[in-house]
Amino acid sequence: MTASVPAVRTVEDLRAQVHAWKREGLRVGLVPTMGALHHGHLSLVNAIAEKVDRIVVSIFVNPTQFGEGEDFDAYPRTEAEDRKKLADTPASLVFAPNGAEMYRTGHASTVTVAGLTDRFEGASRPGHFDGVATVVTKLLLQCLPDVAIFGEKDYQQLAVIRRFVADLDIPVEIMGGALIRESDGLAASSRNAYLNAEERAIAGKFNVILKELVADVSAGADLRTAEQAASDKLLEAGFKAVDYVSIVDANSLEIIDKITTPARVLAVARIGSVRLLDNMAIEAR
Repeated sequence: MTASVPAVRTVEDLRAQVHAWKREGLRVGLVPTMGALHHGHLSLVNAIAEKVDRIVVSIFVNPTQFGEGEDFDAYPRTEAEDRKKLADTPASLVFAPNGAEMYRTGHASTVTVAGLTDRFEGASRPGHFDGVATVVTKLLLQCLPDVAIFGEKDYQQLAVIRRFVADLDIPVEIMGGALIRESDGLAASSRNAYLNAEERAIAGKFNVILKELVADVSAGADLRTAEQAASDKLLEAGFKAVDYVSIVDANSLEIIDKITTPARVLAVARIGSVRLLDNMAIEAR
């Protein structure tokens, strides 16, 4: 029988285990996920292990961050396989609550972050970041870790989490985990499994086009012209639609006209039924 990481399913059991670890003077890390784990998730477990003694990986497909017509029902749920994958990492415990445990009868509170959530994914997916901010706040308060880590693939999400953790004085260090890519450069994502062979080949061009954009603006190209050129190239490559390609300040996520401080290109393109997210750093000139 293949080993797997043990799991708890209630907040009470999670807190009891974390409390026991902290009584021993151990530092605790949290890796929040929605399951369907791939090597990008596992890299987060390995990265946070450098800072903590015990690691909790949460697995919960959060309904409040899915909008109407999105893939909540179809989202892959593979807990048994996920726990086996985690057995090859430093993970100590899986927290796998059900919906009733996370959102108990009468639940009426929502965490909203103004400003950062008004554009990009916030504009494309109304209510998405309220769902993210609420469930992450709950997970942080349920576990009370010393450190929590979130991948840089969802770069706007990471910025939103850092904002409300600071605003609400939640005593946890937020780490950003490096964006992990497949062999052809496509950003690792659970939703990549939805792509058929033809779509997957097209998807591999996403990061190539973004690299060209970064090279162009680093060489002095006008930012708006470069954004439009990248969008055009994505459509020519076979993507069905481009939600946005935007060059922003790496910290505030405000759209910028010149790169005088570290910047980021944020992009979302659609292929088949899948929205693919990617981003890349742009160094200050």
